[in-house]
Amino acid sequence: MISIKNVLILGAGTLGSRIGLQAAISGYQVTVYDIHESALQQSQKVMEKVLRYAVKMGMVNEEAKPEILARIQFTTDPNRAVADADIISESVTEEVSIKEKVWKQFGELAPAKTIFTTNTSYLLPSQFAHISGRPEKFCAFHFHDVFTARVVDIMPHPTTSEELIPILQDFGKKLNQVPVLVKKESPGYIFNFMLMALIGAAGKLKTHDIGSIEDIDKSWMVNFNMPMGPFGILDNIGLETAWHVTKDRPDSASKAFAALLKTYVDQGKLGEKSGEGFYKHPNPAYKNSDFLLS
Repeated sequence: MISIKNVLILGAGTLGSRIGLQAAISGYQVTVYDIHESALQQSQKVMEKVLRYAVKMGMVNEEAKPEILARIQFTTDPNRAVADADIISESVTEEVSIKEKVWKQFGELAPAKTIFTTNTSYLLPSQFAHISGRPEKFCAFHFHDVFTARVVDIMPHPTTSEELIPILQDFGKKLNQVPVLVKKESPGYIFNFMLMALIGAAGKLKTHDIGSIEDIDKSWMVNFNMPMGPFGILDNIGLETAWHVTKDRPDSASKAFAALLKTYVDQGKLGEKSGEGFYKHPNPAYKNSDFLLS
């Protein structure tokens, strides 16, 4: 069995940063790569913020923080990033052309030992496996929140080596995740497939002017005793990510919802990460005690 010690994160966004931090907490050496120095700087801030939360919630000891952070390095140099990588976790923008470019580049640069995984939310691993040059070592390895939603989806494509599955299952457990095996390629895995049914219905209700954002969320929150509704969930996911997922769908309802999302994205309202989406953050209205009473 391949021994994983060095983890490379491609893409220093919110989820890539959280995966990298969890890997460091779990004792792995972590390198975070991005083409933008500003993204790496923001990644460090995200990690420090999440680590403070982890300490507060008792997930990590305060004394361990310096050692955890010391296991993480950041770079814009692809050769340095991948030099000793045992596994790559890719979390770049959900665009086929961008992912193809990244996998072609790192497929040529990576050592023969390196396992390739993509954290894509809705695209399929078979779309990039052959571009990487080692389809047998390529698999979707998809995280959710990492710290509060601890499922990691393992979704092979038709030519993924069977030997890779137990390696990823073991790695997922060591990252304090619950591995879920998706037996065959499915856009959205299992949870996201179900989630998009909810999000799609909420989007249709809004674009058809059947209910306001707040009332749609209130209906979901009260009936299912949930802390947020579908539009609050979208702010958490990121409106740009949701737009990338919906914009290429052929049905008219998805296209209408994508158009709505695009109006927010064009204004820089990307959700929690930008401070505003459908709600203003860090104190969105749905968290107020009187939200369900107004």
